[in-house]
Amino acid sequence: MIGRYPDFDVLDAADAWDDATRRVVMARLEPSGPLRFFTPAEEPTLRAFCDTALAQDADPRVPVAEMVDAKLAAGRLDGYRYADMPDDRDTWRLALRGLDHTADQGYRTGFAGCTAEQREAIVGEFAAGRLVGDALDELDVARAWSVVMRAVLSEFYSHPWAWNEIGFGGPAYPRGFLRLGGPGREGPGVREPFESPGAFADDPVRRRTDG
Repeated sequence: MIGRYPDFDVLDAADAWDDATRRVVMARLEPSGPLRFFTPAEEPTLRAFCDTALAQDADPRVPVAEMVDAKLAAGRLDGYRYADMPDDRDTWRLALRGLDHTADQGYRTGFAGCTAEQREAIVGEFAAGRLVGDALDELDVARAWSVVMRAVLSEFYSHPWAWNEIGFGGPAYPRGFLRLGGPGREGPGVREPFESPGAFADDPVRRRTDG
């Protein structure tokens, strides 16, 4: 309960969801079991990468590592991939090896052993497609970034804690929406009855650009 919507909890609307929707959403809050796809050697790098990419630097964390692991272990892939890229599961393993290689070359430790600033620097180079060497030479690095972040972001924003952070009102079925007029009728920025006003009105994109 921090950030723009500190008093908002999407679960307050749970009674408005049907039983199937409620079961799906509430299951995302259940404790996660041990990893099944990633190995014990890969786990620290996976967790450090997810935390760094999502700026999750303190508990409670959305359990993205566990969610990505469950998806890959079950083979629930996206149904498509780049023609010149391996299976997404192989891409993940190669990317984690590449992060450890880069950290070892630059800082003489694995990725998980780096400081927060060092991890952010490596992830920034990964995002720019500039990492090279070892397993990374088997990948188009820019596309590898796209593959892993597609998984990380889709899992993060499927979790109710992330919905609270961005003020998302949760599933609209079967409740639906009322404010369908749009600009010129009801006007932009008109909230649904179940939506919460932000604690401040700064535009985060403009604030980041100006800052």
